[in-house]
Amino acid sequence: MAAQAARPAATLALLRDASGGPQVLMLQRSPSSAFLGGAYVFPGGSLETADTDPRLVRRLKNLPGENPPIPYWIAAIRECYEEAGILLACDANGELIAPERAARLAADRKRPFIELLEAEDLYLPAGELGYIGHWVTAPGRSRRFDTRFFVAAAPPGQEGLHDAAETVHTLWLRASEALERAARGEIELVYATKHTLGELKPFATAADAMRHVRALTDIEENRACIAQGKEGEKIFRRTDPPYYEIHWSDPEETGTTTYDLIAGEPKRLDRWVTRLIAPNPGMMTGPGTNSYLVGEGARAVIDPGPDIASHIDKLAAFDNVKWILCTHTHMDHSPAAAALKAATGAQLLGRPAPPGQDATFTPDFVLENGQRIELGGVTLRAIHTPGHASNHLCYLLEQTKMLFTGDHVMQGSTVVINPPDGDMRAYLQSLEKLLAEDIAIIAPGHGYLIGAPHKEVRRLIAHRLMREEKVRHALVKVGPASVEELLPHVYDDVPSRLHRWAARSLTAHLDKLVAEGAVRSAGERYALVQSKTAR
Repeated sequence: MAAQAARPAATLALLRDASGGPQVLMLQRSPSSAFLGGAYVFPGGSLETADTDPRLVRRLKNLPGENPPIPYWIAAIRECYEEAGILLACDANGELIAPERAARLAADRKRPFIELLEAEDLYLPAGELGYIGHWVTAPGRSRRFDTRFFVAAAPPGQEGLHDAAETVHTLWLRASEALERAARGEIELVYATKHTLGELKPFATAADAMRHVRALTDIEENRACIAQGKEGEKIFRRTDPPYYEIHWSDPEETGTTTYDLIAGEPKRLDRWVTRLIAPNPGMMTGPGTNSYLVGEGARAVIDPGPDIASHIDKLAAFDNVKWILCTHTHMDHSPAAAALKAATGAQLLGRPAPPGQDATFTPDFVLENGQRIELGGVTLRAIHTPGHASNHLCYLLEQTKMLFTGDHVMQGSTVVINPPDGDMRAYLQSLEKLLAEDIAIIAPGHGYLIGAPHKEVRRLIAHRLMREEKVRHALVKVGPASVEELLPHVYDDVPSRLHRWAARSLTAHLDKLVAEGAVRSAGERYALVQSKTAR
């Protein structure tokens, strides 16, 4: 059964300067409220039909944009007035109203908002607001809201007062103080409120906070979701690893999908794709290698995984396996291909193994960049993505825009680039190539599905370039040095138990810099090439 729709809503966090940092206005909801009873919140509530009234829209001043849509900006200001008695309004010239006038008007807050504004000839200074968050209540609650969070500096001299109906207590607290009191159990804060307070906590003044908020350009929806697993029913949010997979595999928000990653238990991800995790967990493989079965009727297996009989038997038990595709030929991805072919008669597709990799993988058909594989109703397109391995391919399921990335993009970690076959320069170029593709979701070789694909790819590129910059700084600091001498400086944020793998990626970074002429090597030592100054 699909979850109930979320009602559009808006809320406004008001800031005022105080000793020790800006305070934020908090209202306690009535303990008898059906939704968030007793919790401390920012003023806010549901959008009303009147928030779309053209007369109200014409009374907006300096609207920063239409994301979110205009009614949310109106509702945030209106709800702040109705719930907290603080009127963020100005005259026709943009001058905020005097606190004495605001106090007089606060006694009239049950009056229709547009009537008040017209009678007083007031306008709404939308430009004073900054947009900071987008939160959707988890399914299963008595009420659900799709809420846009705004921030503004409180109008000077307006203290605010709860309405004694929906809200029963008023507090001005520093963000850090509110979070500390919540941690001690003195006040109740819901997750979205805590997150917003955490974002506002670092700033010394309201103006500093507003500069931060106005600089935000990519406000993402955080749509809490529910799934089942060995720890029972749990709620997940955008920063949680299972978040995107839950939404993808349970688009109607029924709460019946699983968050567990369990080897040997098939999971239907969508109409065309089922994942089966191989029983090879480890430091480099996470829960195990993901094998994907793609198609309806006739099926393809992407990355059959290691040569483990139980895993091969489970793959072979699926009906109509006609194709076996490998992203690359590392030992956790392709060795099962030969046995699976023998069991099913399927055709092997991919690229031959470079020296030192899985020599048992001999494709019946060598795939080139851009080639399409018709699976009977759905199509996979091969994208050559060398870097982690020279023969690495990603596969794009064109009907859903799901990209199977093998080890090119992994969930929860960066991949090792291991020379000589691993090539950092090629890897970065291959990541850039993906930015030109229309991708909805990433199905990696290990871990959960990955959402916001282009953002994730950009993050990986930025991370690798940051690491490269640390290589340069380390060479400046220690002078000509070996990989072993550079390692603790470049990977000082990585546990020492992982340094033997980090050393391979460090070597790849150095090889890239040598190829670009920025670093020179002499034996096992590396040094920066000094730029020549013009004379």
